[in-house]
Amino acid sequence: MNWIPLRTPQELNVIEEKSFTTPQVIFKHSTRCSISSMALHRLEKEDAPANIDFNFLDLIAFRGLSNAVSEKFNIPHQSPQALVIKNGKCVFDESHSSIYMNEIAEEALTAS
Repeated sequence: MNWIPLRTPQELNVIEEKSFTTPQVIFKHSTRCSISSMALHRLEKEDAPANIDFNFLDLIAFRGLSNAVSEKFNIPHQSPQALVIKNGKCVFDESHSSIYMNEIAEEALTAS
């Protein structure tokens, strides 16, 4: 898995812009949560599609940024949480034990 670290609010604008040509995934991870660690491990053991960008947000280090993600994409905060951003909008979000690579890939790669 080739994670793109998400650290600044300005990067959300880049994700939004890129989502018009390449689906963007944001994975919000809490380093203090065993369920989040399980979800991260589940994603990392799968082959990530090459035509999707995977952005990684450490919720503990960048809590304010997590709130900005929720506001920008109009999604309630969850932890862990996976969001699929396409054409500037969140088209899919899943949290906790329901995060699976095949569902993320399916939603990211279907036409909208």
